[in-house]
Amino acid sequence: MSNGKEPRAADSSSGMILEACLDECMEALDLFLNNHFSESLEKLRPRVNESMYHALIYATVLEMQAMMTFQHDDISNAGNTMKHAQEVCQRFRHKSSGLSNKSVGGSFSEVQLHAEVCFAECQLQRAALTFLQDESMVSFVKGGIKVRNSYLIYRELHKFIKSHNFIKGPSHRHLEGGISFGVGAFNLTLSLFPPRILKMLEFAGFSGDKEYALSLLGDGATGMNLRSMLCVLLLLCYHTFLTFILGTGEGEVIEAERLLKPFRLRYPQGAIFLFFAGRTEEIKGNIDEAVALFEHGCKAQQTWKQFHHMCYWELMWCFTFKRAWKMAYFYADLLSQESRWSKAMYVFMKAAYLSMLPTEEARPFGEDEVELFRRVPALKQKIAGKSPPTEKFAIRKARRYKASHPVRLPVPVLEMMYMWNGFSMISKRPELTEGMMQTLVEAERALLEAPENHYTVDDRCLIHMLKGLCFKNQGVLQAAEECFNRVCSSEKKIRFDHYLVPNCLVELGLLYMDQGRKDDAVKHLRKAKHSYKDYSMESRTQFRVHAALAKLKADPGDEEAHL
Repeated sequence: MSNGKEPRAADSSSGMILEACLDECMEALDLFLNNHFSESLEKLRPRVNESMYHALIYATVLEMQAMMTFQHDDISNAGNTMKHAQEVCQRFRHKSSGLSNKSVGGSFSEVQLHAEVCFAECQLQRAALTFLQDESMVSFVKGGIKVRNSYLIYRELHKFIKSHNFIKGPSHRHLEGGISFGVGAFNLTLSLFPPRILKMLEFAGFSGDKEYALSLLGDGATGMNLRSMLCVLLLLCYHTFLTFILGTGEGEVIEAERLLKPFRLRYPQGAIFLFFAGRTEEIKGNIDEAVALFEHGCKAQQTWKQFHHMCYWELMWCFTFKRAWKMAYFYADLLSQESRWSKAMYVFMKAAYLSMLPTEEARPFGEDEVELFRRVPALKQKIAGKSPPTEKFAIRKARRYKASHPVRLPVPVLEMMYMWNGFSMISKRPELTEGMMQTLVEAERALLEAPENHYTVDDRCLIHMLKGLCFKNQGVLQAAEECFNRVCSSEKKIRFDHYLVPNCLVELGLLYMDQGRKDDAVKHLRKAKHSYKDYSMESRTQFRVHAALAKLKADPGDEEAHL
């Protein structure tokens, strides 16, 4: 891209130019939300060298695409475009060293303030891409530095626009929306992290204030500004995904539906909103309604196949909850052929679904689960120098099939379903939990009838843990507690699945929390937090412990302050 001429930021008409740019970018976003992805980019492209907002939104759309395709070229292209956007923003910035200097602060023009917020957003998005793009620890540190710098700019801006000598400009709602998004995103993200990880990232002394973050993002989402969509998408991700995977697994359905309502009315065919509407129904246990919405989301647009892949992943789990193993296999197969996100995970899931079918039943496409399991380790990929934890977990599990006479995994689908917190998804539907319990009872019977081997204790403990989750869903709390305790008392006999004990301690903690037994809950959660390390999916378990302790207000952590 050519840089074009350097714009004169202090031009008297620059405020009017800024408003016109913002209006045009709003129109481009409108096209994007209506599934007109190419038209949206075409509207932005002509002015990416002269307008910071055109440059930023153009790069943001490319980044969203890159994060969904996971293709190296897309990630690299998005990174270069975001770097260019940052250079465009830099040309509009004030030459001083920051807003904290009062004498300088007052001399910032509206355009220069917008340049600060756009610059911080570019840095934030480039950091996110750095984590995706490169495998070395160096890039991880570089990304961390970008994040910290961006964080400090947002913090200064937020303080500045709240100060008594600040005068609002004509485009203030967009400025405020940008700051709300940045400050809210940081606080929300930091609130998810356990304090020891924050220390490593050099955010010591700060923890996110979750409630504050949610209120800022909520304000940003409802205001008609350029960042409304980003605020809404972040909140929807938080309420329908992060609280499940990294939290205690309730999800905020009412809040998600409230946020979605105006966007569903305005963009009835919008693929993004159909996807989140499907996810919301899934959390409520309305699996058939969720399936219809995900299928609608796939039909609504054909340009971005990546949206289809997100829907396929959810459809796979929807059919898992219904124990329709062949349908779930069909979506895992589609993903393994079309998506680049995690081939190892998709092939593992294909094998897992086939292994749930009766031995005598014909396999789709003549595939064989043992062969598929054996292929999993070779499909490993690295992101930021590490394999994703779920992929490592799948590879570890698939190793059992290396032997010429492999020992079958008893319920690999249900075990992976636990890792994605699927048991809380079916808790509202007794018949779905009943179905899972039936599968577990059959697997337990098969284990008792089979000769003992290296894996017998681990497999029995896994089944106890999963039965405990079903009992919990059914409200049979005494039986649930017994199941989790049986796993904990077998700790010394477990040979491979060391993750089972800390996770059963977490489940006991959550069970006691629901019963109002706060002291027992804290004791078990703290034991899970401090007494175990180097087990599968450890960071995910630690995130859940942190979320539960925060809910119990039992873990003050370090001396911390929010932004």
